[in-house]
Amino acid sequence: MDEPDQIHLRDYELDADIGAFQSERGQTQRLRFNLTVDLAAPVIGVADDVDRILSYDVLSDAVAHGLADQRFNLLETLAEKIAAEVLAHPRAAHVRVTIEKLDRIPGALGVTLHRRRGRVDAEGAALAPLVLFHGADIPLPDGAVILTPDAPDLPLPSGGNERRVALLALDQAAWALGGRLGLDVADSRTELDWAVKEARPIVWAPARMAADVAGLEADPLSLALWLAERIGARRLDLALPEDRAMPEMPGAIPTRRITA
Repeated sequence: MDEPDQIHLRDYELDADIGAFQSERGQTQRLRFNLTVDLAAPVIGVADDVDRILSYDVLSDAVAHGLADQRFNLLETLAEKIAAEVLAHPRAAHVRVTIEKLDRIPGALGVTLHRRRGRVDAEGAALAPLVLFHGADIPLPDGAVILTPDAPDLPLPSGGNERRVALLALDQAAWALGGRLGLDVADSRTELDWAVKEARPIVWAPARMAADVAGLEADPLSLALWLAERIGARRLDLALPEDRAMPEMPGAIPTRRITA
C-alpha cells in the first residue's frame, strides 16, 4: 500500500498560559507544536492551483484557534482541539499532533495524539447547535446548549473577585437547572462538542471556560454570545419572560425570541 501524501508544520513555537498547576497560571510558557497531516488524496494533477490543496495555513490557524478558544489545563485537551480543527478540512484524512512544554524541565514534556477523520453525515455536520437562555418551559431542540439567565445572588467576600463569584453563581444555576430538566451539565468544550454531536441538549456551566478569557463580561448575554461564536451556533434563541424586553444583540449571529 502506497504511503499517503503529507504536509507538516514543524518546531512551531508559541507562548501560552496553560497548565493545571497553580504555579503555571497567570504566566506564559513556551510550547512547541509539530503537526503532520495525511492527505485524503494525492497532490498530483492539482495544476499548481493553491485552492486545490490543503494549505499550510490550516495547520498554523488550527494552533491559533485552539489557543484562543479557552485556557487549557492539559496539553491533551489542546491537542484534541487542534486535531479536530485540522480534520474539519475535507482534504485532511489523518493528523498527528505533538505539543511540548519547553520551560518545565531542561528537556521537553509533551503529548502526541493520532486522530483520523471518520465518516461524517454531511447534513448533520451542517447543523450548528443552538444556544438558549432558558427562562420558560419550552421544547428543547436536539443538540441545544442551554445557559440560564438567572443566577443566585451570592455575597461578595471581602477582597473577592466579583467576576469569578458571578461566574460561580451561574454554575450553581446551571446545576440547578440541569437537575430540574433532567439534563447533564457541561463545563468544558469537549463535553459540549460531544453533546452536540450526539444531538443531546445540555446545560452549560460557564466558569471553567470563561474564567480566563480577558475582557469577557460575566453576564449571561455576553457569555451566550461568546459561546455561540465559539461553537458556531446557527442561531441564539432567547427564552425570556413576556415582561422582559429583547436586549440589543451585537454581532452576526441571528437571534429570535421563543415562548412556551
